[in-house]
Amino acid sequence: MTPIAPHITAYLRERLPLERGASPHTCDSYAHTFRLLFDFASTRFNVTPSKLYLEQLDAPLVMAFLSDLESSRGNCSKTRNARLAAIKSFMRYLEHRVPALLDLSLRILAIPSKKTDTALINYLSTDEMQAILNAPDIRTRAGIRDRAMLHIAFAAGLRVSELTGLLLSSVTLQSTPTIRVVGKGRKERALPLWKQAAVDLRAWLAVRGDPPTPELFVNARGQAMTRAGFAFLLRQHAHAAAKNCPSLNDKKISPHVLRHTCAMVLFQATKDLRKVSLWLGHAQMQTTEVYLRADPMEKIETIEGMTPLRLKRGRFTVPDALIASLQAR
Repeated sequence: MTPIAPHITAYLRERLPLERGASPHTCDSYAHTFRLLFDFASTRFNVTPSKLYLEQLDAPLVMAFLSDLESSRGNCSKTRNARLAAIKSFMRYLEHRVPALLDLSLRILAIPSKKTDTALINYLSTDEMQAILNAPDIRTRAGIRDRAMLHIAFAAGLRVSELTGLLLSSVTLQSTPTIRVVGKGRKERALPLWKQAAVDLRAWLAVRGDPPTPELFVNARGQAMTRAGFAFLLRQHAHAAAKNCPSLNDKKISPHVLRHTCAMVLFQATKDLRKVSLWLGHAQMQTTEVYLRADPMEKIETIEGMTPLRLKRGRFTVPDALIASLQAR
């Protein structure tokens, strides 16, 4: 029997961050997957997680774990597939370290991903976005920071991890205000800021002070703003903005909604998906096509460009009451 602990430790501490160059967010996500898996397996076998063996992590156990994610935790198919991808990555890693587990690994790798629904993206209208940007009280230091964070997140279309990981050294305010963003896959992109976003950023830099952290946005303790912290602030300001913009009450607001809103503004302004893809840092154009599906104006323009069919018009004759009653049977 092969203990799990040394192999999962090497995978999370060496394989992912050093050999594969995975981001801290990816490493945290994978570690959370294995915490859930080992908790599930320890309950199933009635042992502590440290007493689990690799041979116990077979395909039936993984299938039961994935089903439990959906039934007990209420995870959607997309989350279930992400957990499965992490497990498969670990099993491929084990094939070289423990060749005796090759058959067990192949059975787990054969587990299919679930098909997922592709829903329309959720984004904000111009009035809704403006109401959220106006919500922070810019008479206070926290309000100045929040306005700058919200504006940069929206104007640059940043992922929340890109926003919180944005470094002070990545900001250039001379000539054309620009920020350098490191996105998924460690791909770096330079994004110019429009005038008002640059004004809000300058206002924050004027009151930021000199905390020891290199990140641009910091919390009240002078530490780097966290993803959860920004999400909390966004919910607070969205709730406050809903008093002046009631339509926000019907929207589910999250940091990624600001990114979607930026993408829709860019697409409606340029009608060029390639420019939107480059701005957002997408690896594939297929990812950007969700904004094409979500824009109703594209469909309206298509309909207006079509020549309607000329249909023959006739006169509808009401059938006899007796015949009508017989046809209904």
